[in-house]
Amino acid sequence: MLLHLSDLHFGTERPECLTAIQQFCREQRPELVVVSGDLTQRARYREFFHCKQFLDSLNCPYLVVPGNHDIPLYHLWDRIFNPFTRYQLFFGNMEMTLETEHFYVIGVNSIRRRYHTRGHISLEQIQQIDQILKRAPQHKIKIIAAHQPFYTSPEDPHGIKDCPVLGRMALDVWSKSGLKALLHGHLHQSAVFDLNCLYRLGVEHPVLDIHAGTATSYRLHHALSNSFNVIDAQADVRHYQFSLQDLEFVLV
Repeated sequence: MLLHLSDLHFGTERPECLTAIQQFCREQRPELVVVSGDLTQRARYREFFHCKQFLDSLNCPYLVVPGNHDIPLYHLWDRIFNPFTRYQLFFGNMEMTLETEHFYVIGVNSIRRRYHTRGHISLEQIQQIDQILKRAPQHKIKIIAAHQPFYTSPEDPHGIKDCPVLGRMALDVWSKSGLKALLHGHLHQSAVFDLNCLYRLGVEHPVLDIHAGTATSYRLHHALSNSFNVIDAQADVRHYQFSLQDLEFVLV
């Protein structure tokens, strides 16, 4: 089982959600935890520090990628010349790969200074990740984690402006090398789309675009609950929401 968290926004975290996720990990013992960006609210040192303390406390292997909130907003010098210094101080490489019994997960940094909200995938990333996907064991579920979604529904007010530049090109390449799912946050709303059907990628398997809500922040959009996703060994996705009554995440 893979636990998919996103948009933790440390600095705006809800302690009761942190405690509930720790309890969930103790009871369910996921193979790994993937956090698809926005670890912090303002990319401050103390926010990264508290986020790392929390993720270490889960006692599970974890992979994280940066989100647009993980580069400085007010420190313009750092934002221009050293946007990822604080992130890397606590979490190191921004594009890690993590392999477990059932999953092969590749982290992709889609954040750019000029495209910090929308995101951007480079030609070099497309080629490098394609090679990693081809080398990955065929029997494992190949997953990419990036902050911005690669698809938004027509009803979403954000629309294509929150899908990364060259994302569609990346999908054409990666899907043919066995990509089965992408994990995202950014919009604070849970959803699952089959990109193979929507974009007619021409492969024989679903390519799921899996969106997560915010797991721990009080910055809730559209009065939605805090939530996270669980992906099982058959690549089925389950959504969990935080129950104020029970103070735990429950299956919906």
